[in-house]
Amino acid sequence: MVAHAKTFKDLKVWQKAHEFVLLTYQVTSDFPSHELFGLTSQFRRAAVSIPANIVEGFRKKGFKDKLRFYNIAQGSLEECRYYLILINDLHYTQIDTLQDVLEDTSRLLNAYARKIVSNENKE
Repeated sequence: MVAHAKTFKDLKVWQKAHEFVLLTYQVTSDFPSHELFGLTSQFRRAAVSIPANIVEGFRKKGFKDKLRFYNIAQGSLEECRYYLILINDLHYTQIDTLQDVLEDTSRLLNAYARKIVSNENKE
């Protein structure tokens, strides 16, 4: 998973995180206009932060630097989990698809971070 990726676009975790961002933009475009500078903006920002930090971590050389960016991505992912709860409670849209893609992203991100740790421990 880690050694074969030539660019960040080769990473399944980035691909899934990018899919989540695209879905987030699609879904939030239908939110009430009064949410444009509130929930819409915050949710989009947090969603974009996930793949952006995966990209930053991908190019970092040091083990600790890589993990720091992946941890930031994990934090943004958790922030998005909360926004999904809020969106559901406000009845803005169905969250099933978003939730599924976010869970897939979470699973892949955790596995990717574990793989980085495992590779570092082998050296």
